[in-house]
Amino acid sequence: MTDLSQSSEPAVSGSVSWRALLTGPHAAALALICLSVWLHSADSLMVATMLPSIVAEVGGAALVGWSVSLYEIGSIIAGSASALLTMRYGLRRPMICAASLFAAGCLVSALSPSMPLVLMGRLLQGLGGGGLVALGFVAAGVIFPRSHTARVMAAISTLWGVSAFIGPLIAALFVEYANWRWGFAFFGLQAVALALWIALRPEPENARGTGEAGRFPLKRLALLSAGIVLVASAGVEIGPLRTPALMVAGLACLATFLWLDGRGGESRLLPRAAFDPRHPTGAALLMILCLSMATIAITAFGPLLLTAIHDAAPLAVGYIIVCSSVGWTLTAILVSGSPERYDRFFIALGMGLVCLSIPGFLYAVPRGPLWLIAMMAALEGGGFGMAWTFILRRCTALAAPDEVQRVSSAIPTVQRAGYALGAVVIGMVANATGFLELQREGSAATVSNWVFVACIPFAMIGLWAMVMFLRERPMAQARGPRQDAV
Repeated sequence: MTDLSQSSEPAVSGSVSWRALLTGPHAAALALICLSVWLHSADSLMVATMLPSIVAEVGGAALVGWSVSLYEIGSIIAGSASALLTMRYGLRRPMICAASLFAAGCLVSALSPSMPLVLMGRLLQGLGGGGLVALGFVAAGVIFPRSHTARVMAAISTLWGVSAFIGPLIAALFVEYANWRWGFAFFGLQAVALALWIALRPEPENARGTGEAGRFPLKRLALLSAGIVLVASAGVEIGPLRTPALMVAGLACLATFLWLDGRGGESRLLPRAAFDPRHPTGAALLMILCLSMATIAITAFGPLLLTAIHDAAPLAVGYIIVCSSVGWTLTAILVSGSPERYDRFFIALGMGLVCLSIPGFLYAVPRGPLWLIAMMAALEGGGFGMAWTFILRRCTALAAPDEVQRVSSAIPTVQRAGYALGAVVIGMVANATGFLELQREGSAATVSNWVFVACIPFAMIGLWAMVMFLRERPMAQARGPRQDAV
């Protein structure tokens, strides 16, 4: 990583130009962060494409759902712990560890003779990939001056959108011309290269740990893990008794985790007052959680609904889902040069567009045409892309100095947790209204209506949390100029 500790750039409210970012002393750090994000995002899409070939060779069709669940569980756990690790050890060692875990997971999956071992590899990949993404957000909030934040986040968003196209293409090439095992090996080698690159780069002074983060919270991480596993299990197989029982048990574990973490002192995994709308960072995390829950429906249930209702071809369905990533990328690039004084405007406009897409899906999915559904997907992704950069910048501006790393790593972690929880909750609604009987005439349109109606309450809570996040605050609540940028 490039040594940025001698930067003399003031913390201005404007934004650095793309040329200055890509050719200046921050270019190497940006490339490293982008490679970290690439490994996580492209690998997820690649594995989803390779799953049919994996099952055909090693079996385990009944365990396919866990290939996603275990990856998400690993990502959420690693993301939750990343801020604490960086506070204690700095950025270098945790990033090397995350890249190494990812490489080990790829190796295990590539050599697996059975689906359980493939799943073990996926868990390791989730721990590594989730850690890399969360640490990338920490790096964006800690290493770069605030004038660079918007461009850095736009670069990350761009790479995420590009991976939506390239990940499945890479998987298809390996399946068609080689073997799915080489797909895992391909990404494992990239992770090894990333670990070596990090090890050989000097660590920025402002990214070094203090060793004062307190005891490592194994009990809280165990509670978090148990809660996520129970909630994920509730959505794998829906039953009138099994599902509510697992949901209650899982949510109880998660609530206990939050209660204990709030009293964890320096060993806290989440920022103070996490999800408390009375505090700016709490309101931001609540907004991200609820809007992620509200927007998972089109990704999780859209493909089957579009096929059942409109007889859409798989390629058409894929491109409709990808429209969300395209919208995110384009708007992130367009607004990335905006000065800090417009942060509240773009957050409000972006989150408003995200919420507007939900009634749009409610109308368009059961009625069509397909181009209108694609437009709603682009609207949803575009809203997120417009706001995401400025959510991070406003959060780091309002957070206390000792909370910046926790806030930065919590944002992508809470987003993934929202997707996981939303898929379970919306899945219960879908199954209760006939999702498993989509072949019956008229049932698919009915299910579609209920699925997107169920998203609206989460969107309303998310909008309310946004208002709380954007309200004017006394100057005393702002944490002042960035010390690492002066």
